[in-house]
Amino acid sequence: MSDECLPFTPLARQAADATIATRTLHYRDRDTPLTGIVYRDGTRPDAGPGVLLIHGGAGLDAHARDQARRYAELGYTVLACDMYGDGVAADRQRIMECVTSLRDDPELLVRRGRAGLRALSECPEVTGPIAAIGFCFGGMAALALARSGTDIAGVVSIHGTLTTSMPPAAPGTVRARILVCHGASDPHVPMDSVVAFTDEMNRAGADWQVIIYGRAMHGFTHRDTVPGASGVAYDPAADERSFDAVRTFLAGALAAR
Repeated sequence: MSDECLPFTPLARQAADATIATRTLHYRDRDTPLTGIVYRDGTRPDAGPGVLLIHGGAGLDAHARDQARRYAELGYTVLACDMYGDGVAADRQRIMECVTSLRDDPELLVRRGRAGLRALSECPEVTGPIAAIGFCFGGMAALALARSGTDIAGVVSIHGTLTTSMPPAAPGTVRARILVCHGASDPHVPMDSVVAFTDEMNRAGADWQVIIYGRAMHGFTHRDTVPGASGVAYDPAADERSFDAVRTFLAGALAAR
């Protein structure tokens, strides 16, 4: 299908957030059909800045949709994008194959993220700057956009992977402001990875910040974490503090252009 932006349809919601509307957005990365979901405050008549929300390893799941809704409530038009392609999210084996393929092929990872950015920018509800927010695997994908020099206002990684198989960012190439929200007790992204990331960003001359939340583990924004999951746990304090940090970051990054 084409990148055609379909009309908004109201999404059944609780009274507290009944103004958020959603619609499906079909777009492509070359021969790969992708299906995302656009979230927006339906009472806002004007177009404005956009946010590309990049899902974690499980694909465009309930967590990604909830986070997209959360940022739409701040007044942004949010595209919860699809990094895998149609039909992949329900198949664990295909998910693992996609994660591995994207992780090991930086060119593909960046191109797939840029396909989402392009689809979002072409929506009539979006004008002006765009930022990207990624969770876990999505954090790696968002940072890949920054490392590649993609012209984007801001990039946020939340409990994301900081290492990369792509070459380190070259001096002067990072155009986006960067925010990393990290759990101090995350065993999947140890502190030496954080230090290596900050060294890389310093060498690149990037505008970056890292916020570390004490005691927080990997996946600290996931309310439905399976008890006993290795190194993964919901942390309500880190969840709320990181959301406040991202809200402030977006206000600055998206107003600066």
